[in-house]
Amino acid sequence: MASSFASASTSQFPRWNYKVFLSFRGEDTRKTFTGHLFKGLENNGIFTFQDDKRLEHGASISDELLKAIEQSQVALVVFSKNYATSRWCLDELVKIMECKDQCGQTVIPVFYDVDPSHVRNQRESFAEAFDKHEPRYRDDDEGRQKLQRWRNALTAAANLKGYDVRDGIEAENIQQIVDQISKLCNSATLSSLRDVVGIDTHLDKLKSLLKVGINDVRIILGIWGMGGLGKTTIARVIFDILSHQFEAACFLADIKENEKRHQLHSLQNTLLSELSRRKDDYVNNKHDGKRMIPDRLFSKKVLIVLDDIDHKDHLEYLAGDIGWFGNGSRVVVTTRNKHLIEKNDVIYEMTALSDHESIQLFCQHAFRKEDPDEHFKKLSLEVVKYANGLPLALKVWGSLLHNLGLTEWKSAIEQMKINSNSEIVDKLKISYDGLEPIQQEMFLDIACFLRGEQKAYILQILESCHIGAEYGLRILIDKSLVFITEDYQIIQMHDLIQDMGKYIVNLQKNPGERSRLWLNEDFEEVMTNNAGTVAVEAIWVHDLDTLRFNNEAMKNMKKLRILYIDREVYDFNISDEPIEYLSNNLRWFNVDGYPCESLPSTFEPKMLVHLELSFSSLRYLWMETKHLPSLRTINLTGSESLMRTPDFTGMPNLEYLDMSFCFNLEEVHHSLGCCSKLIGLDLTDCKSLKRFPCVNVESLEYLDLPGCSSLEKFPEIRGRMKLEIQIHMRSGIRELPSSSFHYQTRITWLDLSDMENLVVFPSSICRLISLVQLFVSGCSKLESLPEEIGDLDNLEVLYASDTLISRPPSSIVRLNKLNSLSFRCSGDNGVHFEFPPVAEGLLSLKNLDLSYCNLIDGGLPEDIGSLSSLKELDLRGNNFEHLPRSIAQLGALRSLGLSFCQTLIQLPELSHELNELHVDCHMALKFINDLVTKRKKLQRVVFPPLYDDAHNDSIYNLFAHALFQNISSLRHDISVSDSLFENVFTIWHYWKKIPSWFHHKGTDSSVSVDLPENWYIPDKFLGFAVCYDDILIDTTAQLIPVCDDGMSCMTQKLALSECDTESSDDSERYTPIHFFFVPLAVLWDTSKANGKTPNDYGIIRLSFSGEMKKYGLRLLYKEEAEVEALLQMRENNNEPIEHSNVIRRSRSDNSEHHDSVTDESSLCCCRIL
Repeated sequence: MASSFASASTSQFPRWNYKVFLSFRGEDTRKTFTGHLFKGLENNGIFTFQDDKRLEHGASISDELLKAIEQSQVALVVFSKNYATSRWCLDELVKIMECKDQCGQTVIPVFYDVDPSHVRNQRESFAEAFDKHEPRYRDDDEGRQKLQRWRNALTAAANLKGYDVRDGIEAENIQQIVDQISKLCNSATLSSLRDVVGIDTHLDKLKSLLKVGINDVRIILGIWGMGGLGKTTIARVIFDILSHQFEAACFLADIKENEKRHQLHSLQNTLLSELSRRKDDYVNNKHDGKRMIPDRLFSKKVLIVLDDIDHKDHLEYLAGDIGWFGNGSRVVVTTRNKHLIEKNDVIYEMTALSDHESIQLFCQHAFRKEDPDEHFKKLSLEVVKYANGLPLALKVWGSLLHNLGLTEWKSAIEQMKINSNSEIVDKLKISYDGLEPIQQEMFLDIACFLRGEQKAYILQILESCHIGAEYGLRILIDKSLVFITEDYQIIQMHDLIQDMGKYIVNLQKNPGERSRLWLNEDFEEVMTNNAGTVAVEAIWVHDLDTLRFNNEAMKNMKKLRILYIDREVYDFNISDEPIEYLSNNLRWFNVDGYPCESLPSTFEPKMLVHLELSFSSLRYLWMETKHLPSLRTINLTGSESLMRTPDFTGMPNLEYLDMSFCFNLEEVHHSLGCCSKLIGLDLTDCKSLKRFPCVNVESLEYLDLPGCSSLEKFPEIRGRMKLEIQIHMRSGIRELPSSSFHYQTRITWLDLSDMENLVVFPSSICRLISLVQLFVSGCSKLESLPEEIGDLDNLEVLYASDTLISRPPSSIVRLNKLNSLSFRCSGDNGVHFEFPPVAEGLLSLKNLDLSYCNLIDGGLPEDIGSLSSLKELDLRGNNFEHLPRSIAQLGALRSLGLSFCQTLIQLPELSHELNELHVDCHMALKFINDLVTKRKKLQRVVFPPLYDDAHNDSIYNLFAHALFQNISSLRHDISVSDSLFENVFTIWHYWKKIPSWFHHKGTDSSVSVDLPENWYIPDKFLGFAVCYDDILIDTTAQLIPVCDDGMSCMTQKLALSECDTESSDDSERYTPIHFFFVPLAVLWDTSKANGKTPNDYGIIRLSFSGEMKKYGLRLLYKEEAEVEALLQMRENNNEPIEHSNVIRRSRSDNSEHHDSVTDESSLCCCRIL
């Protein structure tokens, strides 16, 4: 059965990196139609390129965009009124039309709010746009040609078959487009697969077994066969072709290996994430996952592929029963073990390729075409015969023989004949035999124990043992023996190739005579039976229960170059025998929990590159000086008994030293200063460390000393710094020597937080002209910063929270690159904080935190308004009564914190751009009128936590009451066609109920409320108050007639901009509740009324899109108690309410941007009980 599926003629089909390229005018449609279209494509698994960071005012589009257009199978062009005003968009369109003609790209135009003829003939807004472009380009031939290319592209695109979405329901239009794209891509996939080797043999059979198109059945299909037959490939083809027919689909690749690295519950999390798309689903263990998967997916039609299962747990915990999923679901598994597939499941047995298919596949890799060269035809047939239809063997041998001469072919085939036997792995060995000796050693290292690790890590190990490791790895890739995953740069190989490598090593029956040991039982056998020999080169074992070293066995392993013992648990059984011998040939020495107090005195590993003995029992490494010229890394982290470091004199190439969490380490040897190549030094939480030598900083990039509570003296810095360095202290140092800081020291990050003994901040730190971030928070005895702080020209972050600093130096305002500054306090030290005059400085400051600083009137400078870049100002918990008037001049201010400022008498005049205000409930109610009537762009009011449910509900009822009491002040900002973003108020709180003030509540995405009889009263009814939680992208509102007598529904889309619920620091703790108002004038269209009144409409319906979970709705009247009595009276008397001329504006009237009501003054007061 054919299963390699490599393209026989790849040049005939473009390699599409994207299914769809979206071309659109960002300011017109990004947050509306195009945003929803992109989400629809994404939800259907259609890989779409959308330039989320496009800046359309640039002179020309980027090379990245041009490349993305070329690599997209379909271009969707969303034409809007302002599309042609963007030269960027027009250049983009020209490129798209070129790709249509040259690459066969499909182009689909979408006419959003424009007539196709206006695009085709450049009329109306398109004509206006070209009128503005022509003065720029008409004076030269090249410019005139550009204008003509733009016009030609617009005309050609508008002549194509597309979608006119000016009318109809947006969601339905988007679904039609998504469906067409799905069919188009699927059709293209099928077309391109026609030339793929062997595909025709399988598709019909697999579709028949899967009963594609029948939705009342659920099926598990097991694809079974030996390694190398292409089970994964055929499963991927089925997934790509059929996935669009399901509500959700997930392909879990290489389960056997991924489960070893990440555990089964991690795979369950991936499955749930792909299929349920719920952010809150997280599985902590496989048993929870087994319960959660059917709970989330029992009603969903899904397609799941479980690739390479080799244990019963894989199927049991990922798809234990087909009844876990909805009708029409399909589960496809690939496995080598037939017994893992249940008797009632469908089995599809993979067999080898036919002779014809085999020659096709072989020639693809040997000759890069379908047929062999004439001189190689007979030899090619010989190779195909030896491969016996195994796709992997054909691919590997074809790659091996590619570009070789006739003589080399004959020699290679002779080797195949010599090694030929019934085992396929023996046939694959010819590829191994064709490698150079060093490449063979590298291959065996990867096959036996390094497969599945990251490329960079593997190269470090290989380079410690083999010359030219990077080149050798490239050879292994070229010969199809290994490959590198694109996502995480993991080195992988096919199972059969790995088996072949292990087979070569295991040709030696006795484990002690094998070159590599990777099985725990083999290692334990060698140690127990003293079976080690000189043949053993590498030991790589995991999760040992007993760590037992046999000294006699170790003495025999004189060529051991890699010793790696890794465990998750360190309190395991240890033999009493001390380790007396280790091979001096070791290059990579990594033993977690090394059991001895020191290394053997005879241990002289001059070629050792990596020494890692974390969580060991070491008290010291060795007493005498060792000559270790190749050593680059020492990692002894967590070795709690370690008291001193070795002499570093013989380690001139040491780059990384990690002794973090060595709690008893008292001193670092003074010779460390000789290590001029040191890059990283980590002594975190070395609590007993008292003495520290000078540090050579010629190559140093980071120095970590946090938690060194006994260290009282800052280390001396030696050498000329070539690179930028980060220093993290947080130690017991009392003072910082001036000599450590000078102009040549390129420290970019200096963290001195929580140094409780630090009293004086040396002015010499202000010489660090490269310093970008400085942290002194938690230095509880620090009373001041040096006046020279203003000399730190490159400083961007300064955190000095929880110190005794009460007045920053005046020079701080010279820090014109500073963007974040904090002096926040957590307790009252009795001192009033004063911020110096700004004097038009701090030009880049965006975030200023002065919360709980005991600020009183005068503590803030009168010229604070000159902080032109300030976006966030936190003044919570202070004691001022008034704020400086100039605060109104903070034009960039978006967030202001005033919670717990209990003495504040009134809110100051604030920037009109302010959209987030932190206040407590007391302040919110105190200043609600001001908030609602004057803060037109205020989106979010953040409340601190409330815990009393009864009080909580009343607070939010009062807020809703007060908010809508002032609704007449908001109504002029509401436009029928424009966004209602400015009119959405958000309260953040711990409570998760919709306030009871809203009469109609529910949890659906569509709200239908029956309106009371005679609900509309002229001059009294204002509109609909709406409340919802979480994220809401847009809303469609409808008035539905009482009787179906041909009356039209009144429908209006309310394009609510998405509230940013992630930007707040409190967003993970708080629940957002949003409020907005829909005036009747937004819904009422006189042209559709046909003489009817609003009372002829009996249902208000709101359809939400987004992540809304709960809603509330209330009809809003002026003088509500009086209205309720009037409604009751007229209902009792069956008295209709006559038509009124209150509402004049119709949807066809575009002369106004706001609702027009006859008696606007009557809306100035609305009482809500």
